[in-house]
Amino acid sequence: MNSITIRRILHHRFQPFLYARCFSDASLPQPHTQNPNPSPQAKEPSAPSSLNDNELAKFAAIAETWWDSEGPFKPLHVMNPTRLAFIRSALCRHFKKDPYSTKPLEGLKIVDVGCGGGILSEPLARLGATVTGVDAVEKNIKIARLHADLDPTTSTIEYCCTTAEKLVEEGRKYDAVMALEVIEHVADPAEFCKSLAALTIPDGATVVSTINRSMRAYATAIVAAEYILRWLPQGTHEWSSFLTPEELVLILQRAGINVEEMAGFVYNPVTGRWSLSDDISVNFIAFGTKTNNTE
Repeated sequence: MNSITIRRILHHRFQPFLYARCFSDASLPQPHTQNPNPSPQAKEPSAPSSLNDNELAKFAAIAETWWDSEGPFKPLHVMNPTRLAFIRSALCRHFKKDPYSTKPLEGLKIVDVGCGGGILSEPLARLGATVTGVDAVEKNIKIARLHADLDPTTSTIEYCCTTAEKLVEEGRKYDAVMALEVIEHVADPAEFCKSLAALTIPDGATVVSTINRSMRAYATAIVAAEYILRWLPQGTHEWSSFLTPEELVLILQRAGINVEEMAGFVYNPVTGRWSLSDDISVNFIAFGTKTNNTE
């Protein structure tokens, strides 16, 4: 694959952060792309975008449950500390920050694309980052703002009902760009990744998490999670929209992002916790950096 190698890494150095106080709740799936009958709750962007209106409608319908830890997104709330452990360690290492400080991400400008109700944005702000959260569903943004205003530390988050493409048009740039559980819901993953790259400063970081298009993922993330255990609303995911790790690496590479690290997430039904793993057959996360010569 053009000299690109996916390193399947189990980062033991992430483990000290997995259950730290600063990692409140979880992250989760996020809005998406085009349909002839857009939901009235989804704000239509004026700029061309990779949005999928069917997906926007799905998430608008359950927007009020973003901060319900016992609601449809409960499994994703449980996953958030593990995602944040990966993000914290990777960003601190790349930007030469002290991962053990109380505000290890201080000084970094981060955008959370497809932020939903702010489940990722808030802990990033508590870690010291200057955070912008964007989502195409207006209801999500309203809920995110209301929840963030409950805490002075998170009330500084800038929430915008917009798209990554619109931010690119505005000339916005960030040290790090996050897109967790979003790419499987967009109409055009390649164009979406181009927007993520355009928002990233040269030598900045891009983090993408998603679900592998494997039979195991179909069995666990769709059949089990949506239809048997009913952890998620039925129809949350479409297997054909998933990307394999190899596909994601290639798409990001073509957009000017070099994937440097990848890890999987594995759920333990006994403990009820997620952990980082070298098993990327279902849920996985990729950390990449933007090449200096990329616009």
